[in-house]
Amino acid sequence: MNFIEGEILAFDKPYRWTSFDVVGKVRWLLCHRLGVKRLKVGHTGTLDPLATGVVVVCTGKMTKQIDRLQHDVKEYVATLQLGATTPSFDLEKPIDRIYSTEHINIELINSVLSRFRGEIWQTPPAFSAVKIEGKRAYDYARKGQEVELKPKLLVIDELEVVQYNRELQQLTLRIVCSKGTYIRALARDIGEALESGAHLIALRRTRVGNTSVEDCLTFPQFEQLIADLKPIEAIE
Repeated sequence: MNFIEGEILAFDKPYRWTSFDVVGKVRWLLCHRLGVKRLKVGHTGTLDPLATGVVVVCTGKMTKQIDRLQHDVKEYVATLQLGATTPSFDLEKPIDRIYSTEHINIELINSVLSRFRGEIWQTPPAFSAVKIEGKRAYDYARKGQEVELKPKLLVIDELEVVQYNRELQQLTLRIVCSKGTYIRALARDIGEALESGAHLIALRRTRVGNTSVEDCLTFPQFEQLIADLKPIEAIE
């Protein structure tokens, strides 16, 4: 493999790592093995720290393909906790409101989900990487500052129930969607439509384009893969 000329790699992102953590780790490992001070490395789409799964990383000259690869369709498996909301729409922030869920059943859930298939307008979460005047939205949100986020037109290609636990009021969904879809925001909107509130308690990105999570490297596997790489000076 030639990481200077460029490679496209897929990693199974660990829980609580940011996408930038993945990029930084790849860059550090490769620079250390190749004996270089700098190497272009970038990812093709942010994945929240509390999510796991597919993150595609490009190195060297293949970073020029990032814009194209960002448009690939994404697939997720998401678990929603119904009956409660948090400011971040996930577990980053504590529950701020409790709702009744006595009226919820699978028939109502299926009826509500039908509204979210196809083209939808979605307002990104305040705790997101959306840029506002050069800063990330989460920078404002974590300081308690309110900002206006504009809704975006997205496409939800597939949205189906994987499991519904009525006793725990937990709903697991499989979602296939376009670039820019915030699953946390989708959880918020489904909760509002159910009149019960909801927040995300688990999220796994299972596919990006034609790359599934089964195709991904863990970091121990990646370290083993590059263990025999020789420094650039030794090759020259």
